[in-house]
Amino acid sequence: MTIGKYLRWKDEHGQEFRPVSLTGTELLNDRTLNKSTAFSYEERQAFQLDGLLPPRVQTFDHQLNRVYDGFKSASTDIEKYLFLRALQDRNETLFYALLSRHIEEMTPIIYTPTVGKACQEFSHRYQKARGLYITEDNIDKMDEQARHFAGKDIKIIVVTDSQGILGIGDQGVGGMGIPIGKLSLYTLGAGIHPAHCLPIALDVGTDNQDLLDDPMYLGVPRRRMRGAEYKAFIAKFVCQVKRNFPKAVLQWEDFSKSNAFDNLTDYEEFLPSFNDDIQGTGSVVLAGILGAMKIKGESLADQTYVVYGAGAGGVGVADQIYAGLLKEGCSHSAAREKVFILDSQGLVFDDREGLDEYKKRYAKPRELAAGWAVAEAGKVSLSELINNHPVTVLLGTSGIGGAFKEEHIQKMLEYTKRPMVFPLSNPTANCEAVPEDIYRWSDGQAIVATGSPFNDVSYNGHSYRIGQGNNVFIFPGVGLAAIVSQASKVTLDMFTTASYALSELVSDEDLQKGCVYPRIRELKPVSLHVARQILENMRSTEPNSPLVGKDLDQELAVHIWEPVYLPYRRV
Repeated sequence: MTIGKYLRWKDEHGQEFRPVSLTGTELLNDRTLNKSTAFSYEERQAFQLDGLLPPRVQTFDHQLNRVYDGFKSASTDIEKYLFLRALQDRNETLFYALLSRHIEEMTPIIYTPTVGKACQEFSHRYQKARGLYITEDNIDKMDEQARHFAGKDIKIIVVTDSQGILGIGDQGVGGMGIPIGKLSLYTLGAGIHPAHCLPIALDVGTDNQDLLDDPMYLGVPRRRMRGAEYKAFIAKFVCQVKRNFPKAVLQWEDFSKSNAFDNLTDYEEFLPSFNDDIQGTGSVVLAGILGAMKIKGESLADQTYVVYGAGAGGVGVADQIYAGLLKEGCSHSAAREKVFILDSQGLVFDDREGLDEYKKRYAKPRELAAGWAVAEAGKVSLSELINNHPVTVLLGTSGIGGAFKEEHIQKMLEYTKRPMVFPLSNPTANCEAVPEDIYRWSDGQAIVATGSPFNDVSYNGHSYRIGQGNNVFIFPGVGLAAIVSQASKVTLDMFTTASYALSELVSDEDLQKGCVYPRIRELKPVSLHVARQILENMRSTEPNSPLVGKDLDQELAVHIWEPVYLPYRRV
């Protein structure tokens, strides 16, 4: 009996095994099959490995101890990143087993913040091919390229055009580090087999002059595609994905804010797809707000929300708060009135000339600020908004380090005993305020969460655990649910359900410490709970869902891979 192509195979006696046809160096060079020094004596004979490995067979635990020693011996974070990527390229089972044992230590290495530096240095530190690089010269050959992955049964694709990489901007072809890192988290969190994952970089050029001037740069040395040319390229890419990878969920990642919204809205009905920067960010922030409501003993509708930074992530946060307010009974107009967004020009008003389409839904009428004391007519700064309106929730997605000041928090304390302050920007240098300052400014009353990892804070005899609003709590579970349900569209409701599911997993102990998120080490149970709750909601609200009558735990189990070595049998 077969249970999942890459997952678990059982014979008529119930014995799990993997049928394998590769032998010799081909087997050793296959990163999904290689066991390296853990191949048994019997397997070495059966698969023609005798003499190709050191003679002594190691246990899995011995291998894990050896590679962990190697990781610890690396002196810098980027060297640790390169060590782990090299391990991933030669033995993915060992790589994921190591990560699963050291999640809190290694997640910041394989993804934020270290992956940002890896993207910047990509061309100078390139190691081994992984994924697809699509350019204007080869996009018409995707049918041919896809044949390299024909046996992989691709289920999840993460794609970037590298224009909006984290807080560091345009990284050209180096942005490939982002899809690789995100897909590692899909496997780590949701158990999606690495062979089902495909990272793609759309190399449409770069406007980063340092890259264009670098003779070592590995990308296309041209200025970035824009306008109609770019839109035609994206349209062609999406059609190729649908034709060549019909079972895949597509995640858009680190596109510029306008392209992020355009690509999402243009193609969300065409194939199951979502943008983590918009929807994942919004979902994880709403989950944190829901946790804070438990601490405050209040409801979403009791708050006034300010999102400082109206890019893709910021408007995504506003969208998810709006969805949460609707879920809890607010009218559409009342929900929108409670959400304020600010960009580089201040509070977004509806009469602004050239206002971006995606900001219009939260733009305020000019008359709202009539009579407000402002320094410059027609503009309202963050300080001026807080001084004139009873803000209780302050969310930072601006990427401007130190943007939140003591005066902001002090004023919020006039409106609420427990202000919510989430400086969410990455990396740490871009954080709008550091938790220690926020607790000091609020005399320990603020409820704080961040986007970057911070150590616990002690203030006035109390210890506060700083919850990290990391999208990794959301997107693996959403992706897994979309795969299991064979969803034709990834909906806003799936992300709203994910928010509520995540908020359920914050312990009373953590809430007492002012923390609104679980620990990263709980990633896998969190991801599976998020996926299950989404599936349960789909089954209960969609009468024609293929999940009706199914055992959801079994449906999930079929798709979940564990990084362990199975016995191999030659075929």
